[in-house]
Amino acid sequence: MATIFSLNSGTATATAGAATLNNRFGKITTESLTTAQNGVYTLTITNLSIAATDLVMASVANGTNTQGTPTVTRVQPADGSLVILISNLHASAQALNGTLVVSFAAFGR
Repeated sequence: MATIFSLNSGTATATAGAATLNNRFGKITTESLTTAQNGVYTLTITNLSIAATDLVMASVANGTNTQGTPTVTRVQPADGSLVILISNLHASAQALNGTLVVSFAAFGR
């Protein structure tokens, strides 16, 4: 983990589906979510380090959430921002019930 921190990483907390983090690598903790089965949560990250041509990878993990099946379904970089869609793909009617931790890594420029 020390290598990642030396490569311009950071953390932030989202409010109403938005966060600001001007780093190439990062972790965003979402607000507490109640996204229903087959619902989609949109996380928009304002990030001046990202360009539309960057290759960006993202993953999602449970923070305080214990239900549902959160899955990254889209990662869309733009000049100065990044949009990550997270779908709840649980097989039954189980909504999310807490925070998620979204990690990303941007490569380019």
